[in-house]
Amino acid sequence: MRSSENLRNTLPEKAVPLSKRSKKAQRAHHALRRADWNGVTPVTRVVPDKTKYNRKKLANRKQSEF
Repeated sequence: MRSSENLRNTLPEKAVPLSKRSKKAQRAHHALRRADWNGVTPVTRVVPDKTKYNRKKLANRKQSEF
């Protein structure tokens, strides 16, 4: 009996498709595969258009003159 238990522990588990796994197992799988962003937010960044009128830029320019 003990030899069969040891054999069972050394054999690799059968590959179960991700769609057939429980939600908890799927979440655990995806958490392992998820990459780290290293502090970068995954939000798309837009470069401001230099030709548009910018009130904040004008206000900063006036404050720097004083």
